[in-house]
Amino acid sequence: MRAGSGVLDRLGGRYRPLVTDLLLALGYVGAGLLLGREQPPAGWRSVDVLGAVLTALVGLVMVARRFAPVAVFATGSALWILFIACGYWPVVNSMPALLGLYTVAATRRLPTALGCAAVVGGVWVYAGIGNIEHSSMPTVLAQAVLFPAVVFVVGRGSGALAERNRQFAELTLQLRRQQEEKALQSLTEERVRIARELHDVVAHHMSVISLQAGMASYVFPTDPAASRRALDTIADTSREALEEMRRMLVLLRVGQEEQREGARDGRQDGADYAPAPGLDLLEPLLERVRGAGVEVTLEVAGSPPRLPQGMALCVYRVVQEALTNVLKHAGPTRAAVTIRYESRAIVVCVANDGDDAFRPNHEMSPGHGLIGMRERAKIYGGSVTAGPRALGGFEVRLTLPAPTTSDRPGGLPAPGTGDVPIR
Repeated sequence: MRAGSGVLDRLGGRYRPLVTDLLLALGYVGAGLLLGREQPPAGWRSVDVLGAVLTALVGLVMVARRFAPVAVFATGSALWILFIACGYWPVVNSMPALLGLYTVAATRRLPTALGCAAVVGGVWVYAGIGNIEHSSMPTVLAQAVLFPAVVFVVGRGSGALAERNRQFAELTLQLRRQQEEKALQSLTEERVRIARELHDVVAHHMSVISLQAGMASYVFPTDPAASRRALDTIADTSREALEEMRRMLVLLRVGQEEQREGARDGRQDGADYAPAPGLDLLEPLLERVRGAGVEVTLEVAGSPPRLPQGMALCVYRVVQEALTNVLKHAGPTRAAVTIRYESRAIVVCVANDGDDAFRPNHEMSPGHGLIGMRERAKIYGGSVTAGPRALGGFEVRLTLPAPTTSDRPGGLPAPGTGDVPIR
């Protein structure tokens, strides 16, 4: 039903001007015929069958005025001159000629419009000369100058306005396309950056697996219990690495062509390959923000689970970006970071009080905005919302599903993985 409505809307938009001109032409024909039935002034004959036919032709020619304004004006003017030459009252068919002049003035160059205006004035003078006994030549001359001049000015103004509107519409469309391209480029760059970080996570897990496998092989003859613990760690770490690999592949599969374009740009910073931070670096991040002049508090509620490194990285990056935006845009003197561990979700909230008088004394590292936050949350099935608070200030809220028990069974933590609970 919606597709059918869209087709009808497009067809309606395409043929609407033609329908409008057809109705307008029929209205002119009807008005001319009604006016022709009136008693004409002295010196003019009443409209008969021939006059009615000419009146109908003059009006119906106007249907094509948008497609060929000059040709329609010339045809209408010729029929109007013939109508006058037959002795009929000129006023009966004067309106289509003025409409034709308006269309030419609005759509064609100045010399052409001036020529058409001169034709209308000349026809008006010709009509006055043809009935010189009953006409006042000063009045005829005034009408021959005033009527075409007014229509000419209005038509030129309407054409200039239409041209400005067209240029504005083109500019708006161009800006919208540029914004869409910029948003797509930002999204692509952010996905590639996240994929690089997840790649580092997976590579780290592979290193842990390799070390644990070597240790298990070495101590197996002398300490089977330690060897079993190493094997448990290998199974645990490999499961998490496979899960992070799956997320990375899903991320790269979305918009693959755009990401290849971004990769061909060759822009690589050393920071992109730095070790991925986790929640153990959250407190140093808050200290840097405090050093920038913002009073930041951290509150942790609930029992912290052992988060996979990729999910801990997601939480860290969202908090980092939210606090960066506090420094750059919100300008508060106080901010609060709250991490709440629930049975089925992890909720991270970064809020500020919105003190507009504050200005940071230096900037944090550049962030990637809501695009990056939402992309990271999407990888783990979560969501990010951002907006003003009812009591003032701004709030960013990250919600992630709590890691299941399959993410890490109850063995010893993998040495050096950085998967440590928050305290």
